[in-house]
Amino acid sequence: MIDPSRENVPVATQCKLLGISRSGWYYERCGESDETLALMRLIDEQFLRTPFYGSRQMARHLRRIGHAMGRFRVRRLMKLIGIEAVYQRPRTSDPHPGHKIYPYLLKNLDIVKPNHVWCTDITYIPVKRGFLYLVAIMDWASRKVLAWRLSNTLSTRFCVEALQEALDTFGKPEIFNTDQGSQFTSDEWTSVLKENGVAISMDGKGRWMDNVFVERLWRSLKYECVYLNAFNDGLQARQGIGRWMAFYNTERPHSTFGGQTPDEVYDGHRSVRPGSGSALRPDGQINVRLAA
Repeated sequence: MIDPSRENVPVATQCKLLGISRSGWYYERCGESDETLALMRLIDEQFLRTPFYGSRQMARHLRRIGHAMGRFRVRRLMKLIGIEAVYQRPRTSDPHPGHKIYPYLLKNLDIVKPNHVWCTDITYIPVKRGFLYLVAIMDWASRKVLAWRLSNTLSTRFCVEALQEALDTFGKPEIFNTDQGSQFTSDEWTSVLKENGVAISMDGKGRWMDNVFVERLWRSLKYECVYLNAFNDGLQARQGIGRWMAFYNTERPHSTFGGQTPDEVYDGHRSVRPGSGSALRPDGQINVRLAA
């Protein structure tokens, strides 16, 4: 947008015309230090073991293993990662104040068939020089991952892209259940569900356990893929996560289903629409631009 090579229009004038400060255009984001990124990884690894740890308990844990840091720094890093302690309380996440909250539709609902209920969540993925966010769309009954996306920001767009791919490939669910995070209460997200005739359900009071299936997916992904590979950048993360997601769907036995894979459970109940694939594409998609 700003073209410094234009001698007849100085950068200061271009910035003024666009309504941005000159210093803001020259500013380059430094990102987090290597020390901070290492601490974020320690917090994330411990959170997978003890998801009930809040900032106070997490700070105590870090001090016990030799990292002197206070609760408020830990709270900032947990917020940056996108995690918070799991415990029963009125709201499982902080919705956007201007977004509509939809009722919870899963109470006493027997979910035994694919495409009855879908769910989703977002997690943090560490890479060498920063971190990314991963969203996955999951079929509740079969635990099959229907679509996923990586992004370097917690925007709504990459969530909607994953949702649209799942709908285009696998049809539509009867109900889509999410937490009350701002990405999932946004008009951009809910309008896609409404246009496809999908009932919208959101976790309410006392429903913090409804996200446990996706949380188990995150735990498996990180211990079996992310932490073993230590990705250098977004491209490596996309390729590695894509391979693991394909393995999870097609080869990894699931104890809940007597050793069957999510694909076997999903396809055993429903035939995939002609022209669509039953297995997740191993390369996936990505919306990432990292600073050099």
